[in-house]
Amino acid sequence: MNDTSSANGRPLAERLATRLLYPTSRPRNDALRQAVSGRVVLVTGASHGIGKEAALKLAAAGATVLLVARSLEEMEAVAAEITASGGIAHVHRVDLTDMDATDRLGRELLDEYGHVDVVINNAGRSIRRSIDQSYDRFHDFTRTIDINYLGPVRLLLALLPSMRERREGHIVNISTWGLRMPPAPRWAAYGASKAAFDTWLRTVATEIAADNVTTTSVYMPLVHTRMSAPTDFGSMPGLTAEEAADVVCHAVVARPVEISPWWSGPLQAWSDLTRGPAQRLMSRTFRR
Repeated sequence: MNDTSSANGRPLAERLATRLLYPTSRPRNDALRQAVSGRVVLVTGASHGIGKEAALKLAAAGATVLLVARSLEEMEAVAAEITASGGIAHVHRVDLTDMDATDRLGRELLDEYGHVDVVINNAGRSIRRSIDQSYDRFHDFTRTIDINYLGPVRLLLALLPSMRERREGHIVNISTWGLRMPPAPRWAAYGASKAAFDTWLRTVATEIAADNVTTTSVYMPLVHTRMSAPTDFGSMPGLTAEEAADVVCHAVVARPVEISPWWSGPLQAWSDLTRGPAQRLMSRTFRR
């Protein structure tokens, strides 16, 4: 295999750059099994991409996985793959932008399963569009805020009382590395919606910690999935959905407060200290 060979369709140079920029932690099988075996784990956006791969790994480790998404046939295929391997999965079709349906889902899950131990908030929508192309597209902002912020808030408002009463629970939010970087042109709708839920969850975390309910914010780098495919990222290094699922499983096992690329802290500090120059740099990049 030479320097231009690929694995999973990715050139060697891109894979090496990905490993350098986004090293991932894959929990030991026994550690993951100890963390989730016999527990009820809810995964939103479970029909494709990161959600699907995370559900497969969690079910293989012994979790009872609740699959939540809009795509019924795709979810049923994921559930069939899990059960064929001896795992347990249940399908729950819901549109998380429907607040009444999302509230009903939360109450129905508690009625059916008694409790939910872990919530993986993964469902989301990405829109990349400049502001001058958005003047007559207010719906871009409402549809991103509904799925990336209001939907997960509505679901957790239904599930949190049970977690706090049982004094046990963990919430993993799949956020974006964009919140750890200077604001990037064209991402206003997406970035604002992700920032809203990120702030909400980190604020709520300070209130629920005393009840032994923990949270992890995963500032996920670029992941090559169906959601990111419409945006032309070229050969930009990024994780596969399976690699990203390893990060999610690590979050479930280790329960850190946050997970982010190693370089995001220094970059954020630089952008905070040099906000004017950083903004001008991004502006020049956008014009080019």
